[in-house]
Amino acid sequence: MKTLNLKVYGIVQGVGFRPFVSRNALALSVKGSVSNKGSYVDIYMQGENSEKLTDIILTSPPERACIFFWEKSYSDREEYTDFEISESEKEKGEIFVSPDIALCPTCEKELFDKNNKRYLHPFINCTQCGPRLTITDHMPYDRERTSMKSFPMCKECEREYYDPSSRRYDAQPVCCNSCGPKVYIIGKDIQDKEAISYARKALNQGKILALKGIGGFHICCDATNVQAVKRLRELKHRPSKPFALMFKDVREVKKHCHISPEEEKLLTGWQKPIILLEKKEDSPLPDILAPESKTLGTFLPYSPLHALLFSLPDHQNISPVLVMTSGNPHGAPICRNDEQALKYLSGFCDIILSHDREILIRADDTVTDFYRNKPYMIRRSRGFAPLPIVVNEKLKGDGIAIGGELKNTFCLAKKNLLYPSPYIGDIGDIRSFTVLEHSIKKMTELFEAEPKWIVCDKHPLYHTTRIAEDLSYKLDIPLVKLQHHYAHILSCMAENDFNSKVIGVAFDGTGYGDDGAIWGGEFFVCDRENYKRVASVMPFMQPGGDLSSKEGYRVAASLLEEENYRKNPHICDKNTYTVIQNMKKTGINTVLSTSCGRLFDAVSSILNIRQASTYEGDAANALMYYAQLCKDEKYLPFSPLTVEEDSLLRLNTTNFINRLSREEGDKISLSYRFHAVLSDMVAEACKIIREKYNINTCALSGGVFQNKLLLRLCVERLESKGFKVLIHSLIPPNDGGLCLGQAYYNLKEEI
Repeated sequence: MKTLNLKVYGIVQGVGFRPFVSRNALALSVKGSVSNKGSYVDIYMQGENSEKLTDIILTSPPERACIFFWEKSYSDREEYTDFEISESEKEKGEIFVSPDIALCPTCEKELFDKNNKRYLHPFINCTQCGPRLTITDHMPYDRERTSMKSFPMCKECEREYYDPSSRRYDAQPVCCNSCGPKVYIIGKDIQDKEAISYARKALNQGKILALKGIGGFHICCDATNVQAVKRLRELKHRPSKPFALMFKDVREVKKHCHISPEEEKLLTGWQKPIILLEKKEDSPLPDILAPESKTLGTFLPYSPLHALLFSLPDHQNISPVLVMTSGNPHGAPICRNDEQALKYLSGFCDIILSHDREILIRADDTVTDFYRNKPYMIRRSRGFAPLPIVVNEKLKGDGIAIGGELKNTFCLAKKNLLYPSPYIGDIGDIRSFTVLEHSIKKMTELFEAEPKWIVCDKHPLYHTTRIAEDLSYKLDIPLVKLQHHYAHILSCMAENDFNSKVIGVAFDGTGYGDDGAIWGGEFFVCDRENYKRVASVMPFMQPGGDLSSKEGYRVAASLLEEENYRKNPHICDKNTYTVIQNMKKTGINTVLSTSCGRLFDAVSSILNIRQASTYEGDAANALMYYAQLCKDEKYLPFSPLTVEEDSLLRLNTTNFINRLSREEGDKISLSYRFHAVLSDMVAEACKIIREKYNINTCALSGGVFQNKLLLRLCVERLESKGFKVLIHSLIPPNDGGLCLGQAYYNLKEEI
């Protein structure tokens, strides 16, 4: 009998795709089958409505599904008697793993329905929500290949699982209070509802709680309790870095934050990331939550356990706003099991609320800003990883891109699909080093990758370089070491699927330059195959090496001429200034640098905003905060903006910073002026480069472009000069996006 065969590739596993096909087939009287092949969903259809069913599948798939491409063919097969979901069969090919999906509104309603069998069940889920990546061991995505295999379904759950009319038809994590995982207080004989109630009481008493979620642990406390927040800051040695805040619901968010329709859609959607929302001036939330910041990192409960923490009916009133920060020591990856929580978090918290569903793959919370009504990613993880970036080139050869040392993510490449991993952290910490090695092994197995090449950063002392060298040796495959800032530009190009020549503007904190110096304020003429460095910020001496990334006054003292230092003695005492000048002359413990990030630190010091940073980006973020307070965007011009030096075009930054240090004005107007003039310099440099190389597209990348004010000013100036400007959106401009650029560079025919 004539049979239509439809193969659908994409996020079609773990999102209710097979039940969706089956229900529509039954409604249209189409006979056939649907099965999960691991790399795709395979559908056979017989009947006069087969084409209609195909159209429904491709144009109106389940909300959480994402179809990347499909194949359609016809053949003769034996006649089917009905439509069925066939057993999964494993085949090699492209593999698409669904990210974890936030609690859906229907399950949330059932969670608080006294007449529902899953009333107050901390692990309620359906085909439209629940954990996916974090519980997956192998593909295809079926229960026996997840951490839910430890929890056999009761008869009622099993009935729903096999019932096509059920919301839990073929939902792999399905469970209930009778057969699902259990929550408990570590070290106490308290479980289930009583454990959650115990945790709520502790929060009301001002205590600090560690909570096991979907992809790892959180540390939380009452956000309205200043003493509790202050104590958490002291325990975590985190004096000023903003905390993420989980709000009970979107109504509470609107009491404290301005929110656009686009931001609200993402905030309340199935991914539920942390979004940086502008804080209302009349918000009563204490400033200690996010000192010197116009935004609050805001998100909503995305798991049933989070929802119960806020709303368990136990006659206690809990704060509708909780600090909900990642459960990890500084620089280390998020904890994922009880052993790690006891070892690393017990010093930060009073009690630990955990559960016995194993987290197989970590997934920290995604953090995003918004720019021009689109997400502008800061950390890409839960809800987004490991969705692939699809590039428009049919190339061969699996590979691994290791990423950077800070904000590490790695990337698997298969044909034209690039899979960035969930966020791991700073690899300088041995715990992150171990997690990176484990995660590469886990995801390589999960995606059935057979690596033929490896790419890493060019820095000879990075721990990621060592991992790459070890893997290259063990797998006997070639290793490519790629320049850091070129990889940043390639990351932006890959996200925009752009492979023509660009003027790449890479503004970053630290990266190993081809000349052995520290780069970070670079302009390239490049495509995916080659790059040429054509401009940079004015080189300067960076006293103390890496220490100056934490102590911005060092760079400030290095940049300022003596007469300008005398006008700004708050930077450091005279003896320290003299020592730094001598370090410059002798080169002792001093490196040559073009780091744009260090310029922000230096200006923050000169304007007496921050002399030192307590976290990465502290001084630069504070400088941006004051610049954003400027109501009048008029500023004094500066000339010349660029100069020629050693055949390179240089931004005239050193002269400008010295002039800025002499100017009268408050820190608000001068902070803004720094941003504005730097943007003028970028636009002028790109204009000169365009005239020489006939390139009209600019790509902006690097951690400094997390600064949304600088981003806006640069984009506006470049567009006013007729440039096409490529920027990031769903891939971070910081080192968290570096792996994508590394993978994009090394896509090639199979070796």
